[in-house]
Amino acid sequence: MNPTLLIELFTEELPPKALPKLGAAFADGIFAELVKLGFAPAGAEAGTFTSYASPRRLAVTISDVAAVQPEQSIEKRGPAVSAGMKDGKPSPALLGFARSCGLAPEAVDSLETVHDGKQDVYVFRSVKAGEALAAVLSDIVAATLKKLPAPKMMRWADREGQFIRPVHGLTMLHGADVIAGQVLHLESGRTTRGHRFLSKGEISLNTAEGYARQMHDEGKVIASFAARRALIGEKLKEAAAALNATIAADDALFDEVTALVEWPVVLKGEFEAEFLQVPQECLILTMQQNQKYFPLLDANGKLMNQFLLVSNLQTDDPSHIINGNERVLRARLSDAKFFFEQDKKAKLDTRVGKLANVVYHNKIGSQLERVTRLETIAGEIAKLLGADVSKATRAAYLAKADLSTDMVGEFPELQGIMGQYYAKHDGEDTEVAYAVEAHYKPKFAGDTLPEGAIAQAVSLADKLETLVGIYGIGLIPTGDKDPFALRRAALGVLRMALVQPLDLKVLLSTTAASFPAGLIAEGTVEGLYGFMLDRLKNLLAAEYPAADIDAVLALKPTQINDVTVRLAAVAEFKALAESAALAAANKRIRNILKKVEGEVPALNEVLLQEAAEKDLFAALQAVQDPVNTALAANDFTNALKQLAALKAPVDAFFDGVMVMADDLAVRGNRLALLSSLAELMNRVAELSLLAD
Repeated sequence: MNPTLLIELFTEELPPKALPKLGAAFADGIFAELVKLGFAPAGAEAGTFTSYASPRRLAVTISDVAAVQPEQSIEKRGPAVSAGMKDGKPSPALLGFARSCGLAPEAVDSLETVHDGKQDVYVFRSVKAGEALAAVLSDIVAATLKKLPAPKMMRWADREGQFIRPVHGLTMLHGADVIAGQVLHLESGRTTRGHRFLSKGEISLNTAEGYARQMHDEGKVIASFAARRALIGEKLKEAAAALNATIAADDALFDEVTALVEWPVVLKGEFEAEFLQVPQECLILTMQQNQKYFPLLDANGKLMNQFLLVSNLQTDDPSHIINGNERVLRARLSDAKFFFEQDKKAKLDTRVGKLANVVYHNKIGSQLERVTRLETIAGEIAKLLGADVSKATRAAYLAKADLSTDMVGEFPELQGIMGQYYAKHDGEDTEVAYAVEAHYKPKFAGDTLPEGAIAQAVSLADKLETLVGIYGIGLIPTGDKDPFALRRAALGVLRMALVQPLDLKVLLSTTAASFPAGLIAEGTVEGLYGFMLDRLKNLLAAEYPAADIDAVLALKPTQINDVTVRLAAVAEFKALAESAALAAANKRIRNILKKVEGEVPALNEVLLQEAAEKDLFAALQAVQDPVNTALAANDFTNALKQLAALKAPVDAFFDGVMVMADDLAVRGNRLALLSSLAELMNRVAELSLLAD
């Protein structure tokens, strides 16, 4: 094994939200380049590397790094032999090739020749000695730094080099040896610094292999982001368990706090219980966003007046740290309490008029104009759901009112949540108040759906209005660009439509009708319907085979809650012994009918000549009523099972009947028979798409 390589960049405090990506990209980039150049093994024998990222450093250690590249065999092909000599002398083409290989004109005779499958060509072969790691490492590091996903670059002092933050140290160790080099005008060495306060000064690193241990022991730095995050999680869990509490925090907060400390110490703080009168969502957001604290919930999910914080300083008496954080938090919570009390002084419905001054989109109008549309759309959807129209329109009227409150102005994430609190305070109906918050659901994949018809009506109205309005003015998502989150809105509508008896085309048309004439482009409903079917396909892909989904969606269903029922029926149909043959026959029928020019005539029983076509007609007549009856009852499974009786007559028809008969009347009648058959067979799904 070759020695381990260490590269560390010692910086001023790096942006915490960007640190995880920076650390990973720094390590990945350097390792990949070393593998590419042959310094580190690739493939099954690839060496390992470890990424390190803390507030003041980016580093990587890579095992089994060679000091010198392996020798490289070089082969360059030149002109054809037939073109290489003219009148016994080297041609200009051959002389030029020789120069490119570093050969003198008189040395062209040393070139080899090979046959390339078409002709003989000149070949230059040589062996290039491998370069030393020291000769290329600085360039590798510099190139990697330029590719980092940096938020912004900066210059410092009088230097030309740029980086995210000023860089004060560069370490490049190969085993115990320093690799000389320069990056960002810094000479490499073995000296670095540890924790800003807990370290005893400069640290002279002994070996690359011992980097993490030495930084821990001498520098009071847990250099690995992953190890530091795991330790923070473990300490927080222990502290919360001691208080019979659970932590209210997401991965983003854990990542950010990990990026802010090098030597994590978990401490417990408290705040006055009187602040718990403020909605806990406000307090939690204040602690998480403003202070990077970890709120605690009791066994009932209620916020406690205790919290956990992660300090970057270890001291025998942490009381001054705790008191300082409590004092800062008290001021923040006082602001939240003030906002809450002030907001309650004005009823929610008196705030709606202020939305006239809030631009929704310059082509669509203000939020107040949008609210007017939401009332109309929500009322129509409530009718379809058999819900109280007055409650749905009232909830839609109030849905955006909290956008003008101080609390939502401070914390936009609380829109809807605060609306529900203020609606309840104003004495609004319980269902109306709930709908004000729930109309934003589902906010993300896996989020719960709004409960109850009132909330669903308003939620659907909100998302449909966004979809039709934004799509209708031409702002259609492309690639990964979706600034108005239309894909998310579409998935929200589809998830609700899958469990409610709603016609998607009706919903889209109703929504489009709520906009002023001429505002929405023609074809918006059809275009948006296709856009949403694509989203539906993606939504169903995790649970159903792609061919089944394609077969069902090929019929362009508008009653979305039927789709999963149809898919279940298709699955049962495929289990029938006759299914494969019927799907194949259906595909054959579709291919025949595609080639027909003009309209297929009406089926005339008198023109049926062969026994096989008469039998198929009789079988078709026999199953038609049972299929229609099953479809009328939405019994898609039974409808498809009825088709099994057609297998034998369909097989006999194709075995014994010439569809494209010379007699044009007979030919047209046979095509009509196949058309009728296809129409009946594809009422649940396009069965031809199930054929192999």
